[in-house]
Amino acid sequence: MTLSFEDFPPGHFGTFGPRRVTREEVLAFAAEFDPQPMHLDEEAASRSMLKGLSASGWHLCSITMRMMFDGFIGRTASLGSPGVNELRWLAPLRPGDDITLDVEVAEARVSRSRPETGIVTFKAVARNAAGLQLCEWMSPIIVRRRDSAAGQAG
Repeated sequence: MTLSFEDFPPGHFGTFGPRRVTREEVLAFAAEFDPQPMHLDEEAASRSMLKGLSASGWHLCSITMRMMFDGFIGRTASLGSPGVNELRWLAPLRPGDDITLDVEVAEARVSRSRPETGIVTFKAVARNAAGLQLCEWMSPIIVRRRDSAAGQAG
């Protein structure tokens, strides 16, 4: 079933995960996309403000985006996103952490300029197994309304 705008009333939407993060993937992502010492080198990381090897914040964002896609965006009549409104990294993601993602619909409104669509703003909070918040972000997506999605999905 394809999810339409009407399927996203404000409030808690779902919890996704857990997803384990391995040391190998932390190092591989950092080597390719964010080669700062605290993401690549155990000794340098221990001397950093993070006090140990940690994943790049961009790696954490990528993981949470995939969790959202697998959880619901992949079956949503989404037309894309205009961007991220807010992003905060709150604690380091460590190799071996299991991530759980809580997703809330912060706002859902019909688009004024394109009334056949709605704008759904999600708040996502990633936590490790101990419940420590790792990051939170707010991002809108543009979603077809149910009455306009028929015959246009795909």
